[in-house]
Amino acid sequence: MKWIDTLQIAEALYDKFPDVDPEKIRFTDLHNWVLELEDFDDDHSRGGEKVLEAIQAAWIEEAR
Repeated sequence: MKWIDTLQIAEALYDKFPDVDPEKIRFTDLHNWVLELEDFDDDHSRGGEKVLEAIQAAWIEEAR
């Protein structure tokens, strides 16, 4: 997965952290969790605020 795969990342995070409320996470935690995903393989510096916002929004939708 790459940073642009926001939906895939959100689904993986939802599966890995089912008890986490994505509306209450800090971007620093979100960034680190994405980097820790087994299938994630991208430059860690590309995970800026806009990308993290998109991942968070997709995760919120996935959690509903």
